[in-house]
Amino acid sequence: MGGEAGFTLDDLAQAIVIGAGVVLLAVVGVRFAGRLGLPGLLLYLGIGLLLGNTTTRVPWGPTIGPLDPAIAAVFGYAALIVILAQGGLTTRWSQLRPVLGPSIALATVGVAVSVTVVALPLIWFTGLDPQLAVLLSAVLAATDAAAVFSVLRHVPILPRLRTLLEGEAGLNDAPVVVLVGIVAAGALTADPWLIPLLVVFELIGGGLVGVLVGLGTRWLLPRLALPAVGLYPIAVLTPIVAAYGIADLLHVSGFIAVYLSAVIVGSSSALPHQRAVKGFSDGLAWIAEIALFIMLGLLVDVTRLPAAIGIALVAAVLLLVLGRPLAAVVSLVPFRWPARCIAFVSGTGLRGAVPIVFAAIPLGMAIPGAQIIFDATFIVVLILTLVQTPVLPWLARRLGVSVAQPAGELDVDSAPLDGVNAVMLGLSIPADSQLVGVFVREIGLPQPAAVSLVIRDRATLVPDGETRLRAGDQIVVVTTPEEREATERRLRALSRQGRLAVWRGDAGDDDE
Repeated sequence: MGGEAGFTLDDLAQAIVIGAGVVLLAVVGVRFAGRLGLPGLLLYLGIGLLLGNTTTRVPWGPTIGPLDPAIAAVFGYAALIVILAQGGLTTRWSQLRPVLGPSIALATVGVAVSVTVVALPLIWFTGLDPQLAVLLSAVLAATDAAAVFSVLRHVPILPRLRTLLEGEAGLNDAPVVVLVGIVAAGALTADPWLIPLLVVFELIGGGLVGVLVGLGTRWLLPRLALPAVGLYPIAVLTPIVAAYGIADLLHVSGFIAVYLSAVIVGSSSALPHQRAVKGFSDGLAWIAEIALFIMLGLLVDVTRLPAAIGIALVAAVLLLVLGRPLAAVVSLVPFRWPARCIAFVSGTGLRGAVPIVFAAIPLGMAIPGAQIIFDATFIVVLILTLVQTPVLPWLARRLGVSVAQPAGELDVDSAPLDGVNAVMLGLSIPADSQLVGVFVREIGLPQPAAVSLVIRDRATLVPDGETRLRAGDQIVVVTTPEEREATERRLRALSRQGRLAVWRGDAGDDDE
């Protein structure tokens, strides 16, 4: 090879070792952070800060950081797409539909209220330029999908309340992106009446794209009999991610398109190989989250943070005491939500990578004063993460919105059988399932569904009516596509309520 190469195969090997080491450190560190009651994102940000604020030498340059803010914003958007896709795939449409109105209200009216009540006092108390005050208030109004999805999965609260917060996180990026873009371009005072129109246009347009892509993917996937299980996650995620590009080309919200298409696809009971699809997307989301926070840590220069502490403290207090509570009250009271739920929503609104990514947009545009906005946003995210996340379980119990973890939930997988009009369902029986001890003849599946195989202690059994199910059994059920949903509902009902599920009023619906 002639000449001097900027990045060689030797550099690639070293980069892989460094990257793998960083990711492994982040993965292992999550376990210890959880034991200390700290969110994993603090660890990821810390790794990024360490790498970006030292003189560590790497093969392709003098330091690992700093990064170009514009490039960081692009990669941040890519990571958010993956995170939203994973969050949507784990949200059922039957759960989202009843809270869609309140979620949209929080994502639009709530954002407007939060920006207003935070920006005005910021101008008065800190003397911050009005454009910068609105920018800071706008980026802080966005709740973080990664933080909300990951934290609420481990805080058992009322399902309706959990879905409301997840829906808000999936929907509120569009209004914030519109507002940040308008304010950064200096057009806020020129045509302020355009902002609500643009937000509505982005929401409706992105929603339509997401619904069309989701329905198309949902129709296609059960009709595919792909030669390898590993192809199904790719077949699911590719159109969902493509929904962002389609929506963006149409100048509507790509984030909403991704989230809604993922919800529609993930809610399909006929989605083939659900465990493989959701496991793959979960792994991708973890990688995206780790990389995103580390990258954002690389953007921060710790020597500049002290100058932003005063503004950050004022913004954090305003957001906690005024912005979030007023946004929750104004958005949810018209829908007659209980006071305890409104109080819990007032205390949440988890922030994470999303506000920092949005704060990198004006920084990449080289707007005067944008650096102080980015640094203040970083500090506010750290403060709110340390204050809000550890107290959420206590707050949920105190307000009476916590619930016991549901027992006996089944993870049912499915796959179409090529060449025949049949679907195969596979499931494992957890130890707390009411299916334990049930005889096969007592299951009562709709015709022509049948339990065709039981895998127990790595041995296969062809069951008869007197075969009694045990904890840890893996069972295979074959049914027709027409009876697939009814079969799965019956299995879920039995897992929750046992032999007398129907008499106890459990129809096996996911949103019960």
